[in-house]
Amino acid sequence: MSRKYFGTDGIRGRANSAALTPAVAMRAGMAAGRTFLRGEHRHRVVIGKDTRLSGYMIENALTAGFTAVGMDVFLFGPLPTPAVAMLTRSLRADIGVMITASHNQYQDNGIKFFGPDGRKLSDEREAEIEALMDSPLESGLATSPKVGRAKRIDDSQARYIEFAKRTFPRNLTLEGLRIVIDCANGAAYKVAPEALWELGAEVVTIGVSPNGLNINADCGSTSTDAMSAKVKEVRANFGIALDGDADRVVMCDERGRIIDGDQILALLARSWSKTGNLKGGGVVGTVMANAGLDRFLKGIDLKLVRAAVGDRYVIEQMAKGGYNIGGEQSGHIILSDFSPTGDGLIAALQVLAVLAEEGKPASQAAHLFEPLPQVLESVRYAKGSPLTNDRVAACIKDGEARLNGSGRLLVRKSGTEPVIRVMAEGDDEKLVRAVVSDIVSVIQEVAT
Repeated sequence: MSRKYFGTDGIRGRANSAALTPAVAMRAGMAAGRTFLRGEHRHRVVIGKDTRLSGYMIENALTAGFTAVGMDVFLFGPLPTPAVAMLTRSLRADIGVMITASHNQYQDNGIKFFGPDGRKLSDEREAEIEALMDSPLESGLATSPKVGRAKRIDDSQARYIEFAKRTFPRNLTLEGLRIVIDCANGAAYKVAPEALWELGAEVVTIGVSPNGLNINADCGSTSTDAMSAKVKEVRANFGIALDGDADRVVMCDERGRIIDGDQILALLARSWSKTGNLKGGGVVGTVMANAGLDRFLKGIDLKLVRAAVGDRYVIEQMAKGGYNIGGEQSGHIILSDFSPTGDGLIAALQVLAVLAEEGKPASQAAHLFEPLPQVLESVRYAKGSPLTNDRVAACIKDGEARLNGSGRLLVRKSGTEPVIRVMAEGDDEKLVRAVVSDIVSVIQEVAT
């Protein structure tokens, strides 16, 4: 299905450019509002955002669009994406909106929509919104007495903190643990440290001084060196790195060794299986999940189901197969017993609960399998898709032949930015690196 505005994670692009101007945001608000109008009651939309400078501009444009079609707007200010999903349900809103470009740098921004159930919209519903965005919207304007109102909700952060804390077992505590939390100068810069502190941890913070321009800048889940270094510097027991909107998390043990999404899935699957809380007989990952995770799960009679890249596709597969744990290697972890979307803080709390229950340091408990050598590189391109080029296609075919069934090769176009991602894994690391390097070189030649 061809998409003009929506990618794999809502609308996203360079802020204040053709992809995401105030006009685009206002039309998105008007179109989404019209799509979710149902009945004669006062309709309600909730809007949260991360800490990007452009968030103010987009927030006001969306508010104008929603109120113009008769929806009341509740504004949360900076708040994690999963908090917006939770409060969409809690406040019985007709639609929820998060203004964020997730792990991207501050120059980008985006708009994510949630339905009344707190779940991301289906492709079909997004297609409806797109169609309305490109149609004359004047016919959908509310009459003067039905124009919507806008109101700020001052306690939204406190509501989410209490929600997150309730997912941590009451018989356990974080007392005695020193935890480093890197909030990527993003949406969780207040709520995540506060939740950990209220559960008893000694909290050391980094990435909690947003200025509108420093979100995800050399910090957070996509740049974990800062977290690992701080853990070793202060001799912490554990490190947590969130991304800009806090829907993904990467962790590290007391030695600074990274615990990625695949290791988190392994840890929670084994623990929940033992306690009888695991549903579906396994977990849902993506095509990017390391083969080491697959081998580990098979060794404990559990299965790994692979979905397309993107947490929305993981969630769809979880619902289809009755699974309650799913996620991506990058740190999107979906625990459907607690939340309908990825939640970095809640995922971290569940890992901490397992460690507290087992009484082991993370270095012993959180590295359950040895990952196969895996190489992932990204190549940015200007326009068009290099994947349609004959030279690129031939190089990919050659790479698959060289791996010859002893590994995997995946070359895909990102759904959120103009990037081609090249991933290969296998037992022979030297071969894997060579295959990726050759493909990247050809794509770079074609893309320039």
